[in-house]
Amino acid sequence: MISAFKARRALVLEALSEMPGIKTNHPGGAFYVFPDCSAYFGKSYEGNVINNANDLCLYLLEESLVALVTGDAFGDPNCFRISYAASEETLKEAMRRISSALSKLK
Repeated sequence: MISAFKARRALVLEALSEMPGIKTNHPGGAFYVFPDCSAYFGKSYEGNVINNANDLCLYLLEESLVALVTGDAFGDPNCFRISYAASEETLKEAMRRISSALSKLK
């Protein structure tokens, strides 16, 4: 399982690194990534303005059908939390959907 989680972490980190404006860290434990998404604050899509990570998480839930947790609960309101405790196939699809939704924000 350790090698499976390392592969999943690498998959998520690589996908996030290709998303403009997303800043990632390299987590050493657990199975979460906590990227900074503040580059998207102030952007909008179809009248929805992203003011904070809460807004971004709601937008991503509605637009990409991917549930994320805002960083407020974990001490950083500029971030959101992604779990990579899912199959590689599910993670690839989630990363594709997030990337697509983020590309719509202007």
